[in-house]
Amino acid sequence: MPYVIADDLPAEPAGLRFRRMLDSGAIVQMPGAHLGISALLAKKAGFEALYMSGAAMSATMGLPDLGMITVDDVAWHVRQVVRASGLPVLVDGDTGYGEALNVMHMVRCFEEAGAAAVHLEDQLLPKKCGHLNDKKLAGVDEMAAKVAAARRARRHLVVIARTDAVASEGMDAAVARARRYLDAGADAIFPEALTTREMFEEFARRMPGVRLLANMTEFGRTPFFTAAEFQAMGYAMVIWPVSHLRVAARGMEELYAAIRRDGGTQGMLDRMQTRAELYETIGYHAYEALDASLIRTVVPEGMPQG
Repeated sequence: MPYVIADDLPAEPAGLRFRRMLDSGAIVQMPGAHLGISALLAKKAGFEALYMSGAAMSATMGLPDLGMITVDDVAWHVRQVVRASGLPVLVDGDTGYGEALNVMHMVRCFEEAGAAAVHLEDQLLPKKCGHLNDKKLAGVDEMAAKVAAARRARRHLVVIARTDAVASEGMDAAVARARRYLDAGADAIFPEALTTREMFEEFARRMPGVRLLANMTEFGRTPFFTAAEFQAMGYAMVIWPVSHLRVAARGMEELYAAIRRDGGTQGMLDRMQTRAELYETIGYHAYEALDASLIRTVVPEGMPQG
């Protein structure tokens, strides 16, 4: 459903569509997809919502996930994913790119770009992946002010507050922070870097009736759980934030090594989408047909005779 050729563009705001998914009772499964091509492939696989990771966007730009990218960088990615897929997208808002006014600017920019939801985290810059050590947390009042600012600025966007407090302050502090963020206007809570099934279950038990987001990232502190297992533990949403980038980056690494080794790509053809498969993914022929239907050669008549 790329927006140029679509005749079924969603009329309802993405945030409302995302809320309806949350209301369905089934866990909302969101693989990472921060590029138009990945959004199309995820949609083709049957996913109905997507996640955009700040770490994935940063790495694609050749940067570490330390809060270095800007609102405009992210909005550019949001627009292409939304235009390509038409699906509701949850966007990583990092720390909000500043204080309360900056958070309001971020919310308006992301909504304008078509985002359905955003999450804010309670770290200080330079922020880190939630599964790394030595994270520095913002004060509770400071984070609550950002959540309240996001709530005030949004029209339909779902606001999710992330807390990284479990690792450095413990479960009691993380729960207390989460409750404060809910009071400030958060629609849901994202407890980051929980390390056992028991921790996931305890957090959910202490947040009755609250919509919770689980992060299933590889090579971190969280053991592998399936979407069904997270739902059974009390979680309403699950993301796989950087999985697509990890697979793609390994594929590119192997391709470049093969070219250096073999002097060409002949040994890698079975690892590639064919031209026909790529064209089918991006809807090449639908664009071509639309163009042909709009542009028709007009044969001029002869010069008028006097």
